[in-house]
Amino acid sequence: MAKTPAQRIKKHGANAAVPQHHLPPVVNPTTARTPEKAQGNSNLIVIAGVVASLFLFWYLHLLTLNQLTQLSQDMAMPDSLVGGFDAGYISRLQGAMNGDALGQLNYVHKTAGTLFPLIFGFTWLLLIGTNVARKAVRWALWALPMLFVVVRLWGNVAIDAMLGTAGPDAGQVALASGLTVAGWVLLVLSLLAGAAAVFLNSRKRKER
Repeated sequence: MAKTPAQRIKKHGANAAVPQHHLPPVVNPTTARTPEKAQGNSNLIVIAGVVASLFLFWYLHLLTLNQLTQLSQDMAMPDSLVGGFDAGYISRLQGAMNGDALGQLNYVHKTAGTLFPLIFGFTWLLLIGTNVARKAVRWALWALPMLFVVVRLWGNVAIDAMLGTAGPDAGQVALASGLTVAGWVLLVLSLLAGAAAVFLNSRKRKER
């Protein structure tokens, strides 16, 4: 019967041959997560988000809302009016759209109208977060896409409520119009914030 290492040392002293046991390495060095790999993964998510945002923008504003004009005597939907609208325009729009048309617009708001700002906002938060290291600057730039998401979703609700009310009052029209204009402005500012984040990261790399 084989002796244990302790028995061998007791019998032979320092000359005892004790077998060495080597544990396998815990971490595979080939799978180490480097900052470069983490940056690469974030970039892939950002690229996918940008593609999805472009598709949803096209689908929402250039396809679906444009098709709805066929149900409103070629009058544009409130969401598409970058400069806003007044009570007279909404009154004429309500006269041109029946219940089915209003229901389709409401459905668009609940689907593509909700997905677009959410996916765009998430993508831009990640884009800015991976390119801007300074906390204060990062939060300042983050504020724009976050506000865009809130304003656009609020604007959807305000427009549906306005069109669903017979003869909406001036307050409803002003709120929906203001949110629509603010949404377009924040979209542009968010795009500029994303471009600024990429520029700051590129400039920082050149200075290294």
